[in-house]
Amino acid sequence: MNTAVSADDRAAFDALTPDADAGADMNLDVILDVSVSLSLEVGRTRIPIRNLLQLNQGSVVELERAAGEPLDVFVNGTLIAQGEVVVVNDRFGVRLTDVVSPSERIKRLR
Repeated sequence: MNTAVSADDRAAFDALTPDADAGADMNLDVILDVSVSLSLEVGRTRIPIRNLLQLNQGSVVELERAAGEPLDVFVNGTLIAQGEVVVVNDRFGVRLTDVVSPSERIKRLR
């Protein structure tokens, strides 16, 4: 069975062009209830498996980020902001101190 596709068999599509009125007519109501995953990153580190297996209650893992540096806030794995830890009604929260612009978020997706 030959499944090769020749140049004549390929679909042709018009080039995508930005629509100046797209933002004005866009109805965001259809996506407002879509759930996304929001995660906060305090820091990262790399350790050998040997050290990982030695971790137990009370172990301290040193992170690459210095104390006092802002947390990274990700939505579905994309950095959208940085912030600081706060306590609200006996729960941890994050106060956003710097939000990535929408145009910069789009650039990071590519």
